[in-house]
Amino acid sequence: MKAIERWHEIVKARDVDGLDELLADDVVFHSPVVHTPQRGRTLTKLYLSAAVMVLGNDSFRYVREVVSGDSAVLEFVTRVGDTEINGVDLIRWNTDDRICDFKVMIRPLRAIQLIHQMMGAQLAPQAGS
Repeated sequence: MKAIERWHEIVKARDVDGLDELLADDVVFHSPVVHTPQRGRTLTKLYLSAAVMVLGNDSFRYVREVVSGDSAVLEFVTRVGDTEINGVDLIRWNTDDRICDFKVMIRPLRAIQLIHQMMGAQLAPQAGS
């Protein structure tokens, strides 16, 4: 469970530099708004960093956690503007306690549309570099 403990520390501190050590080289990220999986540490860190910026405000909190073997489901709630967001992070880690698969699912539709717009704004400057 060390991977999940480290993930909680990163989210709480909003310290995305910690992702370099936490993410496996071949990690796969599944976005709630991007059809294709994003592969590799660089892309996954980019998406997770943007998510921490967009979702990780003072209202963000995990409300439920289910851990079994090498996997966890973390349910979260947050508010962005006047939109209440509910979602889950589905996380799997390898034998080195590094995250190898990360999937985010959110609801309701209004939240997905808002996150799509806000994540696009966060990621757009990165796409040009």
